[in-house]
Amino acid sequence: MRKPRDIDAELKALSDKARVLKAKQRTQLGELVAATGADALDPETLAGALLDAVERAKADANAKEAWRAKGAAFFHRGKRSRPVTPENLAAALENAGDAGSANGGDDAAGGSAGDANG
Repeated sequence: MRKPRDIDAELKALSDKARVLKAKQRTQLGELVAATGADALDPETLAGALLDAVERAKADANAKEAWRAKGAAFFHRGKRSRPVTPENLAAALENAGDAGSANGGDDAAGGSAGDANG
């Protein structure tokens, strides 16, 4: 007869692993906020911008795709050139907008950036 599995120990190990992964996710989100320069915004403005983005993503798939393209350009560009700082954020976003317009959805994303910054 084979030895029974210790399900409780396996569940505890999975729970511990999930806790570590959630902590890594929080750290990465914080790093992303800093890398985009969004850490210069006050928490209420940043939360409002994110809530607006979530609402728009549900209502407009084109906006979501434009944002995805800008995000992909942001991460791709970061591997080849200087890091984005608050000083060069406007130029970086403008360059990301150029990549988004190549995909044909820059209007929706550009409108949201204007709302978040204005």
